[in-house]
Amino acid sequence: MTHFEEELKHLKQEVNIMFALVHTQLSKAKDALIRMDKDLAREILNTERRVNAQELNIDRDCENYFALFNPVAVDLRYLLAVLKINNNLERTGDIAEGIAKFLLENQQDFDQDLLTSSKLLKMFDECINMMEEIEMAFENEDTAKARSIFKQDEILDAINREANKSIAEYIRQHPENVEQALYVLSTIRKLERVGDQAKNIAEEIIFYVEAKVLKHSKKL
Repeated sequence: MTHFEEELKHLKQEVNIMFALVHTQLSKAKDALIRMDKDLAREILNTERRVNAQELNIDRDCENYFALFNPVAVDLRYLLAVLKINNNLERTGDIAEGIAKFLLENQQDFDQDLLTSSKLLKMFDECINMMEEIEMAFENEDTAKARSIFKQDEILDAINREANKSIAEYIRQHPENVEQALYVLSTIRKLERVGDQAKNIAEEIIFYVEAKVLKHSKKL
């Protein structure tokens, strides 16, 4: 194994750490919401600093590899993809942090009828599963699994589209819980963006493995 290959192996390990951090952040956000666990929400905020530090480490490593090794072909595509994947993961961590901040502001447990009718918990489960699947796709360079993310994202989009109607109906029946309902709607919007980040990561995996650019392909 050449020195550059060893460095790329190390970089992949660093990205896997980033995946694990972000996946844990999302899982903790769901648990904190279900249990209204403010201590767990604070833990998410503290861990966000590790997520940000890891992003900087990966960016710095990529910049060094560009400068030292002048990569070409698949190695160049890999480094370009890692830079973007790293950014998508950091943004996903920001979303988990935003949910945690909302939880710290909330003063009462969530109405289970609201969580059920809005499909918020289902959306959480889909997001967490997507992060698991996309991490496996990255680890194994599995473009078929990466493409499966696009279908999963459609589930999130559908829940997001239905959210206005379901939340409005809940507010009509429970006007005393308007603030809580609006918080749930905001969280659904945040989780929809998690799906977008996962989809972006899938596109980058396909780019570096197959040399196919999918970004904006529908628009073109």
